Amino acid sequence: MPPTLSHVRTLVASYLNRLPGERDALAGLPAALDADGDPTDRSALPGHVTCSAVVIDRNRQVLHLRHRATGGLLLIPGGHVEADDATLLAAALRQAEEETGIPASALVLTPGFRDGPLDIDVRDVAPGPAKGEPAHRHHDFRFAFHLADDAPELALRDEEVTDAVWLPFDEVSSPTLRDKLAASARDGVIVPVNAPPGTVPNVVGVHLYLEQEGRVLMGLRHPDSAYAGGSWHVPAGHCEAEAATVCLVREAYEETGLVIDPADVELVHTVHMVDRPDDPPRVQLFFRARRWEGTPKLREPDKCVAWQWWSAKDLPEPTVPYAREAIEGIRTGRAYTELGWGR
Repeated sequence: MPPTLSHVRTLVASYLNRLPGERDALAGLPAALDADGDPTDRSALPGHVTCSAVVIDRNRQVLHLRHRATGGLLLIPGGHVEADDATLLAAALRQAEEETGIPASALVLTPGFRDGPLDIDVRDVAPGPAKGEPAHRHHDFRFAFHLADDAPELALRDEEVTDAVWLPFDEVSSPTLRDKLAASARDGVIVPVNAPPGTVPNVVGVHLYLEQEGRVLMGLRHPDSAYAGGSWHVPAGHCEAEAATVCLVREAYEETGLVIDPADVELVHTVHMVDRPDDPPRVQLFFRARRWEGTPKLREPDKCVAWQWWSAKDLPEPTVPYAREAIEGIRTGRAYTELGWGR
């Protein structure tokens, strides 16, 4: 189901409340939203909504791609909304993954903006006779993300993209986006003027605690893994645009092939942690599955080289430290752990 009209209108209203000086530049957008039909459908005329991802690394650089269809112009990842995109944010995340190979789990929402656009740009598009498209207008919603430290290498879609370039804020191709980035915090963390002091996003991780006869299922991370290579860890992953239990079921199947009903899981421990001072805080949720179907299989050998059952009282070395703390907490009936926070 595509994004609802009310969803789009809410994002526009919030954006213009924050940036009232852009009402004139975006005067055509409310008209597009008031027209009959779906404003996110690419056939909507005289203009329709598109979505892009502003991917920022820790060096204050923004990812740009050279698209074959634009003659090699440097643009940020983005494109049209599809019927399966529940929100405009989801559309931006999908476009980023399709064009660059960066999964949603490696893109962290920026403080303050959260799921709202950093920038809305209006661009005139020339006629496309080959596609039977007349001249029209794109209302492009740009969502900002920080690139996680454990993000995979880029895997460009060769049929559409020829190259990837990281540009500093003052060289970003879009003038409207460049202005907003130039006015952001110098450390690369974009914070609007009305953000509460200290407000930062927390990354949410989900973890499967699977136990039988006092033994816990753990996987040995591939030695070349970007995170915890050579260590033992429970099945886990980052929440995307989904509920935590849905993420748990998806990650469990992707990693182990086990089939779990969300109704058969319960939250048994939470770890609130900071790995390093410059990392975003993380909320690590551990869910126990009461029932499951299947036996563990190595479905992602590039990430995990073995699944094994270990005694909850005698975990292997090395075990990911926060996972060890959580398993000990579950075993002793403690529901919550804090790690890495200064006192």
